[in-house]
Amino acid sequence: MRMNCPVFSFSYLLLSEKLYFEGQYTLIQMKVEFEFIHADEGSSFRLLHTKTRAEEYPWEYHYHPEYEIVCVLHGSGTRHVGNHFSRYDHGDLVFLGPNLPHAGFGLNAHGPHEEIVIQVKEEVFQQSILSRPEMGAVGKLLENSRCGIYFMGKTKEKITRKLHRALKLSSFERFIEFVSILQIMSTTSEYELMNPSPSISPLIGKNSGRLQKIFTFVEQRFAEEVDIREVAALVGLSVPSFCNYFRKVMNSTFTDFLNKYRVQRACLSLLQEKTIAETCFECGFNNVPYFNKVFKSVTLKTPSAFKKEKMEFG
Repeated sequence: MRMNCPVFSFSYLLLSEKLYFEGQYTLIQMKVEFEFIHADEGSSFRLLHTKTRAEEYPWEYHYHPEYEIVCVLHGSGTRHVGNHFSRYDHGDLVFLGPNLPHAGFGLNAHGPHEEIVIQVKEEVFQQSILSRPEMGAVGKLLENSRCGIYFMGKTKEKITRKLHRALKLSSFERFIEFVSILQIMSTTSEYELMNPSPSISPLIGKNSGRLQKIFTFVEQRFAEEVDIREVAALVGLSVPSFCNYFRKVMNSTFTDFLNKYRVQRACLSLLQEKTIAETCFECGFNNVPYFNKVFKSVTLKTPSAFKKEKMEFG
C-alpha cells in the first residue's frame, strides 16, 4: 500500500468546475449536498447500474451516511474525494466511508460513462457482518474507508467482474457476493488511501459558512494578485489566526491551496487551446517560469507535456 500518490488538493464545500461540452465550457456550481439513500426492496443495500453521457450529468459534490463502493467500468475522469483531487484512467474502483464528501466519478469524463454502485448503511455492518469472527479484517477496511480508498491491478479487475455478476443475482446471492468483495478488499495490498486522515468529514457543518466565504473569494479572484490580509479580514481573523485556521482545516497553507486551484483552472484553459503564456497570466501567475514550476509540482508534468498529452489522446 502506498500513500504518496500525486493529487490535487482542492476545496470541498463551494467551488465551481468547468466541464467541456459540445464546443464550450459550462460552469457548474459544486456545493456539498446531502443525499438520501434507501436500500433496494428485499435487500440490505442499494445496487445501482447507470449508463449516461458524462457531459449530461452535473456530478455534484455530495455526502451521505452510507458506505459506498463505486466501480467505473471504463474511461477516464477525476476523483474528488474529501481534500483529494486526482485523475483515473481505464475505469476506477473506490470504497468511501460515511459522510466523506465526494463528487460523482464522471467529473471531467467525456462520452459514455457506466458505473456500478453499492451503498450500504452502517447498521448492516454492525448487525450482520462485523459481529462475525470471520470478518475481523473488514473492520480495518471500514476504518480506512473513512479516508477514501481506491483499488488497482488484479484486485480492481476481480472485483469489477464480481460487481458485473451481482447485477444478475438474487438478493440473497448478491449479499454473499458483497461479503466476498469486502473480504477481497480487506486482504489486498493493491490500494491507496486518498486522504491522510478521516478528519475532513466532521468539518463540513462546523466550518461551512467561513469556508464558503474563502472558497468563493478564491473562485472569483484567483486570476488576480491575492492579498492574504483581505482574505483574513473577510472571515474576521487576523493574518496569523487565519493561516493557522486554514492549515488546521484544510491540511494545506492558503498559498498552496490557491496555487493548486489556479493549476486546476490552468488545466481547463490549456484544453481550450490557449497558449501556455496566455494561461499563465489568465490564472493569476506573474511569470511563466514560476507557473511551469508550480504546474509541474502539482501535476507531475510540465504545461507543455500536459497540453501535448491531451492533444494526442483527446
